[in-house]
Amino acid sequence: MKEITALVSRNRKLFFKDKGMLFSSMITPVILIVLYATFLANVYKDSFVSATKDMIDLPDKIIDGTVAAQLAAALLAVSCVTVTFCVNLTMVQDRASGARKDFDVSPVSKTKIYIGYFLSTVLNSLMVNGTALALCLLYILKMGWYMSASDVIFVILDMILLVLFGSTLSSIVSYPLKTQGQLSAVGTIVSAGYGFVCGAYMPISNFSSGLQKALSYLPGTYGTSLVKNHMLNGVYKEMADTGLPSEAVTVIRNTLDCNPVFRGHVVGVPQMYLIMAGSIVVFGAAYLLIIMIRER
Repeated sequence: MKEITALVSRNRKLFFKDKGMLFSSMITPVILIVLYATFLANVYKDSFVSATKDMIDLPDKIIDGTVAAQLAAALLAVSCVTVTFCVNLTMVQDRASGARKDFDVSPVSKTKIYIGYFLSTVLNSLMVNGTALALCLLYILKMGWYMSASDVIFVILDMILLVLFGSTLSSIVSYPLKTQGQLSAVGTIVSAGYGFVCGAYMPISNFSSGLQKALSYLPGTYGTSLVKNHMLNGVYKEMADTGLPSEAVTVIRNTLDCNPVFRGHVVGVPQMYLIMAGSIVVFGAAYLLIIMIRER
């Protein structure tokens, strides 16, 4: 355990020492929330208003709160996964610089070395995404706050699960990479595509039925839905209090992917937690298995 702790400390120090990597990781949430608020907010608002205008005229504050919560959930769902690929650069840097050769001749097992990479990725990603969460909550507070204390706690739990999911996934993908250029290329692909695949940029309910069925098999879909459920929970309660029928609220929940469907059955929040936890365990076990087979 001492060796792992020392390795995690060493990897985290390298992350903080690289000012460029640290600055880019910390500034990314700020850039994203500005871009989302500038370009996506109006799209979300127009889509939401057009979908509900025939049901009821909602106050502007509720509409703004709904859009802000949806936007914040999308940003956090994407950031928690994509940031791990940027933070996991230490593993590849050690190969590129030759530092891994020193580790290979040390008495520390290679399994512990890779666990050290994984845990440092988790801790650094939590720090970056904690900043993103704080910015998202401030944005929601400005636009229209309807979240309860329990909602915030569940969002934090969702963030932790998504970071663990992203860390296991990025560790598997980063393992065979040997140059920073390779990791940068992978990170670019993930950053560009993950938001669409997980339903963050556009609700999956807007996709074709075939694509909806395909995406229902991906764990990230349910991670995004968890964040949306807890970010928007207070908004849905406020809608019901203003007189919006429960059937209409259900339609809105379906439209915003808060009631994802798998093989014709609605997946509830407890099931979504089980899916995310199971995915983390499976990917984590796969990562350890790859290490034990390749590093013997």
